[in-house]
Amino acid sequence: MPPITAMLHRLNPWHQKGTLTISAGVPPPQITTRTASILLVLYALVYFLPFYASKTTRPSVTLSRDAPSVIRARVRSVIISCLLCGAATAGILAKTANASVFDVLHLTGIWPAAVLDSSRALFLTALLFAGPLFSYFIVDSGWREWVRLEPFHELWEEWPAWRNIVAGPVTEELLFRSASVPLMLLARASLSQTIFLSPVIFGLAHVHHFYEFRLTNPQVPATAAVLRSLFQLAYTTLFGAYATFLFVRSGSLFAVCAVHAFCNCMGLPQLWGRVTPARPSVRERLLRGQSGEGGERPPSVLWTVAYYVLLIAGSVAWYKGLWVLTESENALVPAAAWDPSGSKA
Repeated sequence: MPPITAMLHRLNPWHQKGTLTISAGVPPPQITTRTASILLVLYALVYFLPFYASKTTRPSVTLSRDAPSVIRARVRSVIISCLLCGAATAGILAKTANASVFDVLHLTGIWPAAVLDSSRALFLTALLFAGPLFSYFIVDSGWREWVRLEPFHELWEEWPAWRNIVAGPVTEELLFRSASVPLMLLARASLSQTIFLSPVIFGLAHVHHFYEFRLTNPQVPATAAVLRSLFQLAYTTLFGAYATFLFVRSGSLFAVCAVHAFCNCMGLPQLWGRVTPARPSVRERLLRGQSGEGGERPPSVLWTVAYYVLLIAGSVAWYKGLWVLTESENALVPAAAWDPSGSKA
C-alpha cells in the first residue's frame, strides 16, 4: 500500500476487521462534520460572491456573463479563491492531523496524478455517453471537425468554450473536491455524508445563475426560470455526488477535472425523440464543398435505433464497471468503508 495509508487510518480509522466502528481508544476527530460543512459553505461563498463585488464581473442588462471581459475577470477571481481555500485546507490538515506535505498533496488529489486511474474514470464516464458520442461522431459527422482539430481552435479562440471546458471544471474541482473532501475525511464523516452532502453545497453554488438568467432574460416567466434553476440544482448536485465518488475512489484531482470537462462538452443526453443530423453551418458546408441547402443527409431511422441501443448498453456497461474501473491504490478511504463484508474492492 502507498505511504498515505497510515495518514488515512489516522483520519478515518475504520476497524481492521472490516466494520465501520471506530476502534477503541482512538481520539475523536479534530473537527466535526458540522464544522466541515460550514467551511464548505464558506468556500462556496468565497468562490462566487466576488463575482458581484466588482462591476467588471457583475452581470447586468447590458453585460452578459459570456462577455470575454467578464470571463477573464471571473477566472482571475476564482483562481484567487481556490488558492485561498486550498491553503486553508492544507493549513487545517497540517495543524490538526500533523499531515506532511506529501499527505496534503495526496489528500487533495494533486499528487500522484494517477493518469491511468484517471483514464479509466474518463472511459467509465464515456460509457454513459455512448449514444451521444455516436450521434456526434457518426450522425453529425463530428469526426471531420476532429480531423481539422477544430475543437482545439474553438477552445482557445472562444472565451465561453474555454471557461466551460477548462477554467470552470479545474477551479470547481479544486474547490469542491480537492479543498473540500479532505475536510469531510478529517471530520470522519460517513461516506454517504461525504458523497451526498458536499455536492449539495456544490449544487447550491450554482443557484446564483438564477439571478443572472433573470437579469439577462427578463422576458422569460419567473416560474420557468425557477424550474430551470431547480433542474440545474438537481443535475449539478447529482454530478457533484458522482465526481466526489470518483475523487474518493481514485484520489486524483486530474480524474475529476477530466470527467467534469468531458461532461461539460457532452451536455445532457437526448432521452426521447428521433435522432437527426444537426444542420451544418455555412462554414461547414463551404468546407465540404456544398452550397445552399443541398448535400445534407436525410435522417435515418437506423440512427435513432442505434443511438438508443448504445445509450442503454452504455448505461449497463457503466453500472457493471463502476467499481472495477474506479478501483485504485490511491483511494482516500479503505476498501472496508464501502462494504463491511469485504465483497467490494
